[in-house]
Amino acid sequence: MDGNSSMSANVKMFRQAKTLRLHTGNIVNRNRLKKKCPCSPGEELQDCIQATLSDWFSQTKLTTEDFHDTLDCSIPEATDAITPEEREELKVSAKLFLCESDESSIKEAVKMACQTLAVSQLDSVIVAPPGPPEGDTQTLSHLQPAWEELEALVQSQQIAAIGTSDLDKDLLEQLYNWAQVKPSSNQVNLASCCVMPPDLTAFAKEFDIQLLTHNDPKELISAAVFQQALQEGSQELSVADWRLEWVLRYSIIVKSRGIIKSKGYLVSAKKASP
Repeated sequence: MDGNSSMSANVKMFRQAKTLRLHTGNIVNRNRLKKKCPCSPGEELQDCIQATLSDWFSQTKLTTEDFHDTLDCSIPEATDAITPEEREELKVSAKLFLCESDESSIKEAVKMACQTLAVSQLDSVIVAPPGPPEGDTQTLSHLQPAWEELEALVQSQQIAAIGTSDLDKDLLEQLYNWAQVKPSSNQVNLASCCVMPPDLTAFAKEFDIQLLTHNDPKELISAAVFQQALQEGSQELSVADWRLEWVLRYSIIVKSRGIIKSKGYLVSAKKASP
């Protein structure tokens, strides 16, 4: 099959697919990204989506037998599979950004991460659920459905420890008191508070919750920017129907040295029904 016909098969598959699953591979090794340091996590993700799609279109040769509802967009050479021999030496951490209030996405994202990295369990997962509706404040009832899904994954041994993001002391305490599986960590965005709030620090210390810092924006990537990345990566195909479901960012750290061996994104999007 020549280049043009395989490209047109890729285009047809992209147009027909109802679900898009994208894996950026190890971006630590991506020369393209090394030349240009994105200044925010959102820009990094946008760059990764565009580059992975572009590589997939140019490198993957599809035939009509490959057509499915789900388009698996990854570059085989770029995968991050962990061998059983090295598993003990590595810590696999993930942060899951939910773009929609669909808790079944959590199980799906964790399963995809385990399959992609060839592990049976993720060492830790921090969840960032979608924000409350405009004008509302986040409450325990907003967090509970996602947390119950995470607890089930701890009980089935697919995750070892679970954590939260951007909870103040009161909400963290409410979650801690209610939850069966207690949060092991809480991420705090230092852009919104330069110093850890003393009440949060005291509570976390008392209940052995690790406080971590992060610089992720409230919305990791907007719908418009996501569609722009898809459009640029897919040679300007129509992408208006695609909407982002979730993004899972993972890091594989060498425990003894504390260095990042690998980092990447898994992305899931759905095409809206006509």
